[in-house]
Amino acid sequence: MASIKYLSDIELTDLLKTGEVGAFNEIYERYSGLLYVFAKKITRDQSEAEDIVQEVFITLWNRASTFEVKSSLSSYLYTAVRYKFFDLVSRKKIRSDYATTFQGFINYGVYSTDEYINERELIRLIEQEVSNLPDKMRAVFELSRNIGLSHKEIAQQLEVSEKTVRNHVNHALKILRYKVGLIALLIYLLPNVNK
Repeated sequence: MASIKYLSDIELTDLLKTGEVGAFNEIYERYSGLLYVFAKKITRDQSEAEDIVQEVFITLWNRASTFEVKSSLSSYLYTAVRYKFFDLVSRKKIRSDYATTFQGFINYGVYSTDEYINERELIRLIEQEVSNLPDKMRAVFELSRNIGLSHKEIAQQLEVSEKTVRNHVNHALKILRYKVGLIALLIYLLPNVNK
């Protein structure tokens, strides 16, 4: 068998289901740093971000034998971080900074159930298309759009040139525009415009 380091996410997921510790360790090595950056961005707290990432990986290991990925491993892990964040907010007394954020959302406008369902379906469709991108392109796109890193930061993290990063992002956007349409893509990317 090829070295675990060179296995795809799908192959690692299959090994993880068998209880292979090496597969778990490789998933941790690939994603823990990225997930920490993402968690810190949404929590704005180093300790909470560390706790969330730790909980995500504990849950992953505890559910390894029944683990199912519907789109991609990276999408699953980023979604898990989001859910852990929402759990954190609901478990704690909402601090004034969270309350302010939510109040801004309420003031912006209330979604009807139909609008919410349509938006969720659109996001699900786009996330599915993102998961179908080639691995390197998907990683660059997620670092750019989900985590909000600059092209320079991504280039340093992935040890590639900024031009390569720019090309991956541009190519990913072209593919997604073709697959889901410009308007849908702009709606999906809108929260990232102000980053």
